Order: sequence, then C-alpha cells, then structure tokens
Amino acid sequence: MDELILNLKREIIEVLNLEEVKPEEIADDAPLFGEGLGLDSIDALELIVLMEKNYGIKLTDPAQGRELFKSIRVLADYIRENRKK
Repeated sequence: MDELILNLKREIIEVLNLEEVKPEEIADDAPLFGEGLGLDSIDALELIVLMEKNYGIKLTDPAQGRELFKSIRVLADYIRENRKK
C-alpha cells in the first residue's frame, strides 16, 4: 500500500475518531462522503485542518474541497502535487 495513502487513512481515523474503522477497510477510491465513509460537513472542516496542519495545504474554496475529498486517492494525489516541503 502507498505510504501516503496509508498515513492519510490513519490520520483520518484518528482525527475523526473512527475507532471502529481500520485503515485496510477504507478503499483507496471509495467516496469519503455519502456512501463511502459517510462523513459530513463537520468532518470536512476537520479534514481541512488536518491538511493545513500536517501537509501545509490551505483550502479556501469550498468547491475545491468537494473535489479533493472524493476519495483517499484523489486527496493523496493532490497532496503530492501541492505539499509544502
């Protein structure tokens, strides 16, 4: 498994207190909202904070967040392209 994807899964589980979910249970391409993990708008805010704190990425456009949070893989690809070193 891709190291960044695995780290994201672990961080999401920790930040959102998804204690009953294991990283391997989250499909890389599964939706984070709705049918997938079933996250909500409060969870989205937590993910935005996580991205800024852990990866130096600031999201200011809500539409951008909707696109990025489609799946773990989409999020990981965006982080790879935009991470502040």
